[in-house]
Amino acid sequence: MDFKKELSDQLKTAMKTRDQVALKTVRDLKARIQSREIEKGESLTEAEFIKLVQTAAKQRKEAIALYKQGNRLDLVEAEQRELSLLDKYLPQLMSDSDMTDLVKSILLETGATGMGDLGKVMGPLMKAAAGKADGKRLQEIVKGLLST
Repeated sequence: MDFKKELSDQLKTAMKTRDQVALKTVRDLKARIQSREIEKGESLTEAEFIKLVQTAAKQRKEAIALYKQGNRLDLVEAEQRELSLLDKYLPQLMSDSDMTDLVKSILLETGATGMGDLGKVMGPLMKAAAGKADGKRLQEIVKGLLST
């Protein structure tokens, strides 16, 4: 798989440059991949790899928020650096206008008219936007359109 070679190359570079943050991040990602492959019994697909990276990135974002609350700016900086490394492996996210267009099309498909239809909309929406959009932002757009 292409992503495995890219990770190995980045690991070698991090070792040569003695970049401890990059080294930690890449090793963590490789361990997650290996664990998931053992669990699954076969190699990961590109989509599964992206989902794995998204999970790791989400954990970094949550850690950044907690460290900011605890006024641990040194740890915030390290987590942000790890997050920027993980972002290299994620596909480009949809713009707000693209997300709004997608939400409008799903609203038409499902016939949703009010806030009570939120659950009916979010399932198909998340399936259509899998890996290409932030779920929280999509939910904000849906709530905004349903409340008008």
